[in-house]
Amino acid sequence: MSFFKNIFSPEKKETLDKGLEKTKTSFFDKMSKAVAGKSKVDDDVLDNLEEVLVTSDVGVKTTLKVITRIEERVLRDKYVGTDELNQILREEIAGLLSETNEGNATDFEIPSGNKPHVIMVVGVNGVGKTTTIGKLAYQFKKQGLKVVLGAADTFRAAAIDQLQVWADRVDVPIVKQQMGSDPASVAFDAVESGVNQNADVIIIDTAGRLHNKVNLMNELTKVKRVMQKVIGDAPHDVLLVLDGSTGQNAFEQAKQFTAATEVTSLAVTKLDGTAKGGVVIGISDQFQIPVKYIGVGEGIEDLQVFNKVEFVDSFFK
Repeated sequence: MSFFKNIFSPEKKETLDKGLEKTKTSFFDKMSKAVAGKSKVDDDVLDNLEEVLVTSDVGVKTTLKVITRIEERVLRDKYVGTDELNQILREEIAGLLSETNEGNATDFEIPSGNKPHVIMVVGVNGVGKTTTIGKLAYQFKKQGLKVVLGAADTFRAAAIDQLQVWADRVDVPIVKQQMGSDPASVAFDAVESGVNQNADVIIIDTAGRLHNKVNLMNELTKVKRVMQKVIGDAPHDVLLVLDGSTGQNAFEQAKQFTAATEVTSLAVTKLDGTAKGGVVIGISDQFQIPVKYIGVGEGIEDLQVFNKVEFVDSFFK
């Protein structure tokens, strides 16, 4: 289809292809079994395909949408061979994702109009939250932007230390206090420091506890309120980081966090180490919250902007 054209550089595309390799191999192994011995797409093939998509963590709701689109295609075209199924799937999933205006980014950028642009990062412990912040800081700095980090995850000493390591590695300033300090106080200091330093971007880390949603909601609300004493409309982006390797659990985390606070964008990490990359398709379709970034490797360059065309192209390559 016309929208499959190269947007990323060859290097970025190669990283994306490599990051989705396990997902792709698992998916096509299942696909070949689903169509074994069949020459045309019939009800049996569609039933098998539905199972393939669900077990690839695309999610039930999104899977049903894709199956409906393919059923309509089969009715329209009268005869669809199983050898065409890969291309049709690719086109229909890209078409489904194209119904949202998000997922068109080609590089790391921040909206004009907010200086500094404040990003509050949320997510449970272990999803790659701090690493994502470090890699984001690196990418923004590479764009020539001045970045300040705020270590407001004061619940774990390791979180503060880890963010300090990234600040040193990327060579950006960090605002921190002792473990156990009030997170809102750290966020206030970080935003104030960013304003004083004429920063372009301020990225605030927050604690990732989900065991008590009311406490989480109260804490994040307080962090936001205190930031707004310095910048009235901060934060400009609440970025939820999800671990793609957890598959359906990532959906559950997204539900919990979107209930606890207003999430405006998503980052899905650890896609390279898992066969569950289909979760990006489901999350992108279901939550009506843009997937902005995906993690496709451990290297500092391996956080990418999510571009739905390039993602689907690599998935079905």
